[in-house]
Amino acid sequence: MWEGPLRPDLWARRNPIGAQRPLSHCSPELCRRVRRCLLRRLKRATDYLLIDISNSYTKLAFASRDKLGRTERIETARLNAAALAKVIRGHALQKIVVSSVVPKKDAFIKRAAGKTEVLFVSAKCELGVGVDYPGPGSIGADRLANAAAVAALYGTPAVVVDFGTAVTFDVVSAERCYIGGVIAPGLEAMTTYLYNRTALLPKLSLAEPRRAVGRSTKAAMMSGAIFGYRGLVKEILAKIGAEAFGKKRAQIVATGGYAKLIAARLPEIDAVCPDLTLEGLRIIGNLNR
Repeated sequence: MWEGPLRPDLWARRNPIGAQRPLSHCSPELCRRVRRCLLRRLKRATDYLLIDISNSYTKLAFASRDKLGRTERIETARLNAAALAKVIRGHALQKIVVSSVVPKKDAFIKRAAGKTEVLFVSAKCELGVGVDYPGPGSIGADRLANAAAVAALYGTPAVVVDFGTAVTFDVVSAERCYIGGVIAPGLEAMTTYLYNRTALLPKLSLAEPRRAVGRSTKAAMMSGAIFGYRGLVKEILAKIGAEAFGKKRAQIVATGGYAKLIAARLPEIDAVCPDLTLEGLRIIGNLNR
């Protein structure tokens, strides 16, 4: 039984980390216990800074060894050392774990990190899965993070469908090996291309179409984009399943910007995990200590 006017866990709940509240009303022993409690919470919350740099956007999250914090997203074009230094300031990080497909941004990470260890994910890292691929150095770090996450969180065999600037399909065998995948144009890239390359077609804000037969140019484009894209995903998944898994049932997990929209009418997809790549970075951070 806790002795004293206020349990430290209740105090911390009422006074979030960083709140400037004097402890003079507490007994010296209670003050020490409260401070220890808060320091433990702070340390757990900031084991890692996870950074997933894609061509269009960068996602960031602080994480403990077993849980992600809140994720933030910024345009990759705006990512620089000064912005990262502001994010890092005030946090006692053990490590920064990075998946990057934009190499020119890597120097900003190193500069902002200072003396904090930075782990850039590659096939040389411990991933929790093997890599059975002719050119492992050419595999995107985000794809390796996805493979690590799906194997740890959902089991194998598995396919990750990542709806980003491109849509990628990453395949993990029943033997827990990354064996390759598929890359196709992203949904937004396809619709933006139509807008940029034609005189009369409008730019779309993608949403679920009401019907297949569009009653306007915009509705017809929306139907083609969403239903057509689902057809693309469905066909690729069927080909992957027949070639890689035979009669085995694979876990199909979607992530990325349009995952919920496209997966909503695709029974082939078992789960949607918006932060799968960041989860993979957390897992890889744990494995490379």
